[in-house]
Amino acid sequence: MKRNRLLHAELSRVIASLGHGDALVIGDAGLPIPDAPQGHGGPQRIDLAVSRGVPAFDDVLAAVLSEMQVERALIATEACEAGGALPAWVAPIDASVTAVSHDELKQATRSARAVVRTGEFTPYRNVVLYAGVVF
Repeated sequence: MKRNRLLHAELSRVIASLGHGDALVIGDAGLPIPDAPQGHGGPQRIDLAVSRGVPAFDDVLAAVLSEMQVERALIATEACEAGGALPAWVAPIDASVTAVSHDELKQATRSARAVVRTGEFTPYRNVVLYAGVVF
């Protein structure tokens, strides 16, 4: 559910339309965006990439988190630090973050409302955010 500020028009509209439990994916430039199954709309594609590194994943994540109430999130285990510690870039996500295999993360993108592509080229810089409810 949307909070306060304005964002990119398509992204702002998607965030405003999220219901409890709906997923929004923020990914690096290499994350494959799944094609919609036949007869289904599939996730909306929002391509923000302008050039290599622009916009940065962290900037897009911060903007989305300023607008969206997040209940839980998924990242790839491959993004975790040595010893299985969560990477520092997940710290701003004020919700439960679970690490799953990269294949499971890609599978979760299939049911997302939208996939946002950033200009990031850092491997495994992808997150699935699940909408919570603002009370």
